[in-house]
Amino acid sequence: MNNLKKHIFFEFLNLAGKVFVLVKYSENVILGNRGFTAEEKKNGIILVFNSKMNFMWDDYGITATLVFGSSPQKCFIPSDDIVALYSPELNAQFVVSSSVQQPTPATHKEDRFEEQQKTLKNKQSKGQVIKVDFTKKRK
Repeated sequence: MNNLKKHIFFEFLNLAGKVFVLVKYSENVILGNRGFTAEEKKNGIILVFNSKMNFMWDDYGITATLVFGSSPQKCFIPSDDIVALYSPELNAQFVVSSSVQQPTPATHKEDRFEEQQKTLKNKQSKGQVIKVDFTKKRK
């Protein structure tokens, strides 16, 4: 699922120049010394990334320096804690159901990956996976 999130993130970024990311509260999310407000702990926080920003998305999540107000903060957003990606310009969104994505201890990453692969293969065999072509059609 995290690879799909990453793929969609970069497709939105390439097509629209920016992408909005809804991040749920988690102790694994680092927002510098800012942290989450009480409301953000309940509803999550929306972060905006644009194509001019310097960030990195690796196997674990997004590492970036984000600016809140006028204060730059070193941030880390684990892929598992991203619950939605959207682009108003493209009128498109990708949302992960909370019932599908359940928190698991970080010590079991390999087990979680294997479990996700088995679930995906099972859904593919049942015809529950839809293939989406994100390539831009030229007129």
